[in-house]
Formats: sequence, C-alpha cells, structure tokens
Amino acid sequence: MASIKYWRLYLLTVVLGIGGSFQYGIQVSVIASPAVHIQSFVNYTWTWRYGSVLEESSNQLIWSFIVAVLSLGAWAGAIHSGSLPVKYGRKKALLINNVVAMVAALLMLFSRAAKSFEMILLGRFLYGYNVGLGLSVHLMYLGESSPKDLRGFLTLTGSIFIGFGKVTGQIIGIKEMLGTEDVWPILLAVSGLPAILQFATLLVFPESPRYIYIDRGDTEGSKRALQWLWQENDLKEELDDMEKERESAKGQKAKTVRDVLTSRCVRWQLLTLAIPCAGVQFCGINALYFYAYDIFRESGIPENQMHYLAIGIGATELITISLCSFLIDRVGRKKLMGYGYLLMGIAMSVLTLMLSIKDLNPVIPYVNIGLIFCVICIYGLGPSGVSMALPADLFLQAWRPSAYVISGTINWLGMFIVGLCFGYIDGLGQYCFLIFVAYSILSAAFLIYFVPETKGKTMTEIMKNFHQLNFKNKESTKTSIL
Repeated sequence: MASIKYWRLYLLTVVLGIGGSFQYGIQVSVIASPAVHIQSFVNYTWTWRYGSVLEESSNQLIWSFIVAVLSLGAWAGAIHSGSLPVKYGRKKALLINNVVAMVAALLMLFSRAAKSFEMILLGRFLYGYNVGLGLSVHLMYLGESSPKDLRGFLTLTGSIFIGFGKVTGQIIGIKEMLGTEDVWPILLAVSGLPAILQFATLLVFPESPRYIYIDRGDTEGSKRALQWLWQENDLKEELDDMEKERESAKGQKAKTVRDVLTSRCVRWQLLTLAIPCAGVQFCGINALYFYAYDIFRESGIPENQMHYLAIGIGATELITISLCSFLIDRVGRKKLMGYGYLLMGIAMSVLTLMLSIKDLNPVIPYVNIGLIFCVICIYGLGPSGVSMALPADLFLQAWRPSAYVISGTINWLGMFIVGLCFGYIDGLGQYCFLIFVAYSILSAAFLIYFVPETKGKTMTEIMKNFHQLNFKNKESTKTSIL
C-alpha cells in the first residue's frame, strides 16, 4: 500500500518515458521496414530532378547516411543536454525537445509530396537530436524526482520504454500495417504522436525537486513539488540530503565537461559511466540482432517470416528488462550488471564455438537460435536496464548535466562507429563476437572488483564511497568532493 501514494510519480515516469527513451527505441527499429520504399523514392526523386537514374552505389550511400544521421543528431542533442536543462530546467528542456520532434514528423510526412529526400535526412537528424536530448533529460529528471528506494526501479524504466519502442516500431512497420509503399511517410512521422502526448501532459507536472532546491535555491518550491509527487509530508531525510548537496556546492557553478574529464574527485564515477554504462553499444547486442537473420536462414526459417522472429527477439528483450526492474532494488546494480556482462561474455563465446561447427549436425543451428535468445535475456536482465539506472546514482547535481553529455557522446558516437565499422567486422564471420566478448569480460571485472554498490543509498552516501576510491582514503582531500 505504501507504494500507491507514489501514483503521481509513476504517472510522471510514463509521461517521461513516452516522450523520452521510447522515441529512441522506435527510431532504431522503424527505419528498417520502409528501406526499399525510401531507396526507390530517392531514385525517383533524382530521376525527376536530373533526368538520369541514380547509380546503385550512390543510392546506397544516401540510404546509409539516412540511417547514420540519427546518431549524429543524437550526439548534438546529448551535447545540449549539458546546457539546456541547466538554463531552462528539466521540464522546459523536454517541452522544447518535443517541438523538435513535431517539426521532424512534419518533414517526414510531407517529404514525398515535396519530392525531397533531403527532408527525410533533415527529419532523421532532428529525430536524432530529440532522442539524444530527450534520453539524457528524461533520466536526469526522473532520477532527481525519485526517492532513493525507488530510484533504481524508476530510472530503469528508461530501458523498458526503449524496448517498448523497438517492439512498437517493428510491429507498425510490418506490411499489414504501415510498412507499405503507400503509407511509409506516415510510418516515419509516427514519432510526432508521442511528442504531442508528452508536450500536452508534462505541463501539469512540477519541475524536478532537486533542480528547484539546489539550482534555483527555492526550498519551499521543492517541498511543494515533492509533496505533490510523493503524496507525503515527512520529507526531512530527502530535504536534508538536498541541503547537504546544496551546501557542498554553494558558490559553485554547474560543472563543465572539462571539469568532469579532469577532476580527480569524480574519476571513478567517470570510469563507471564510460566503461560499462555509456559503452554498452560495444557489448555486441546490435551485431547479434544483425547476425540473427543469418542464423535463422541456416535453420530453414522462410524469408517472409524473419520479421516476425525479429519481433520475438524484441519482445524477449522487453520482457526481461521489465523483470530487471523488479530485481534491481533487491539484488543491486553491481551484481545485476557485473554478472550480466560476465554471463553475456560466456554465452557469446559458446555461440562463437557453435557457429564454427554448425555444419557438423543439423540440430546445431537451432541450438544457436536458443543461444541468441539466451544472450538477449541476459542483456535485458542486466546490462541493458542497469546502464540506464546506474548513471543517475553517480553524480551530484553540479556535475550531472555535463556527465550526461559525456555519456551521450560515448553512447551515440559508439553507435555510429559500430554501424560504420560493422561491414568490416562482419567480414570476420562468427569470430566478430570475440571482440564483444572481450569488452563484456572487461566490464564485468571492472564492475565486480571496483564499483561500489549504490542500492538504497542517498547521493551523499554514494559520493563518500566513491570518494574513498578517488582519493585512496586520504582525509586531507575530504573537502574536495565537489
């Protein structure tokens, strides 16, 4: 019954998720279905303008850039996540971000009528900006509005909404719905709907209580926001924690990216943010999604059924991330993510071996399908969910926006680099997974042996634990935590 009083906070979680990480998931998956139609449109537009057929290589180059420009836009959005939420607040930053998504949706919707594939390119870039800014501010806003006992569960919902977005994009992209030549512009414009929904509903919610208290210095405003969200009056522990954080940051401006990169007092937090969290792109999950189609073919799955199996993989990821949300505040971030990476490394090693001997027995391809689902389950139960929740625990208010800039930069550039290099990596065949095995094992060792547990702790308690790592227990540096 105690958790029912947080119903407004749970509603805020849904609103933030729909306009935040959900947009990431849907943009990653929805572009695959209309690929043939978009390439045909690019060729038609080129012929209409210049009177000559576009070469296949040039068409493929334009298509590749349409896919990749999302990451570049997301990087731009992640960079601004360090300034817009500080200057205008978390809530206004998201409202501005929704307008960007609405403009992108309009560009997509009218691109075919305008005979302009450049509108698709610009729309994808703006969608990327929306995703990069929205994902960072979503987690920032939610982490700063949550009580310590629910912070892990609620911030992990960011991964749930990513999984939900992926599955939604895969479902609406099938040919029975919007994945046809007649309505593909509507499919590309669908992300405008979550933006409109968040814009309309977010207006009734208060600004982040920690932002109000620490950045604006409005104690009463923060208290009212907490009372409205949490439906309780006993806020002494939370207000005391925010007061300690405000006192320690008194007279200091919000930290810059350079401060985060060079300051010793956040060195281990930065390593924790960069290696296992922001670098989650390097665990090989995207490569696994791509390689799954080859394994399905080897198992005799008909080509026209591949899309439905992909939906099954996406649904499996969504279900396991949802299970992770119930485990994270019981088991802890460190164990779930550390041992998750370890098991992923082991499972991908076995998968590499089985792919090498797949011709020895006709049953082996089916075993490989099982191993793919096994890796997806481990990824959803550990690294995927915790990589969203853990960063919210690592930095105090003054450092948080710039830390999310760094996280977003690593994440989106990592996605761009993996996508760019995958053609070369894929040339290694099944042995490409060994690269990702190395990253998974390294991240597991780092988390298990070095990172302190953050479950059930206040922000100041977490900082004390990291302080011991940053300064090797030197008492003389105690005042340097900020």
